[in-house]
Amino acid sequence: MIRKIYRAAKEFLIIPAKMDAYFDELLMNQGVLLSSAIYDRKDYRTLVDFEFKVFSQFGDDGIIQYLTHNIDCKYKTFIEFGVEDYFESNTRFLLQKDNWSGFVMDGSSDNIANLKQAPFYWKHDLEAEAVFITAENINNLLSSCSVAGGVDLLHIDLDGNDYWVWKEIEIQPSIVILEYNSVFGLDRPITVPYRANFNRTNAHFSNLYYGASLKAMYDLTVKKGYSFIGCNSAGNNAYFIRKDKMNGFVREVTLEEGYVLSKSSSK
Repeated sequence: MIRKIYRAAKEFLIIPAKMDAYFDELLMNQGVLLSSAIYDRKDYRTLVDFEFKVFSQFGDDGIIQYLTHNIDCKYKTFIEFGVEDYFESNTRFLLQKDNWSGFVMDGSSDNIANLKQAPFYWKHDLEAEAVFITAENINNLLSSCSVAGGVDLLHIDLDGNDYWVWKEIEIQPSIVILEYNSVFGLDRPITVPYRANFNRTNAHFSNLYYGASLKAMYDLTVKKGYSFIGCNSAGNNAYFIRKDKMNGFVREVTLEEGYVLSKSSSK
């Protein structure tokens, strides 16, 4: 609510950069308090129990905090792509609060230019690249990035060829977050056909034809050696843990137990 009020005010008022920094500090302090309340919880019902929002679009900041503090993360590194200008993203709180290192990508050069002007960009170990990601170029991009030596968390949010890009990726992070398209339902493994230049808006007037169903992502990711642990309450992100990283703090769930229907995408 505070963020919504602040954004609305910025449209009509000239707000100094110091106020932006002050607002971010308030969000960070709030996130630190919320994080400390969830770290030791083992008696959770679903991942939704950990949700809170600082910089993520939905409640993923809380889920990620719980997982990264209870899963063995050797490198303290992440990769996220499809980040727009990164001001609202799933790894920004991880970057600023826990001082992780990261590599982010987006197809818009304007978005990445805006990100590189942000105060938090130079303060942290973050690499950003403007590039349109395809199944053909993804492994070269990942092998040449600043955190190529080892990655603990990967988040894929392309609104398009998510399944096909994930299928080609060779690295095996401890934690993988995959966007799924709830419109495709639960029962069938569905994905859009691969086109290197896929664009969600151009693909269909509804803007709902993109990505893959949860079952498609589940089947592929389990084959890659991961356990499914659930989805966020928004019904757009699915969480997987590499099997050798599973422990008493997280538990595997069935596809039916973990699936969440997105109400926003079903309209």
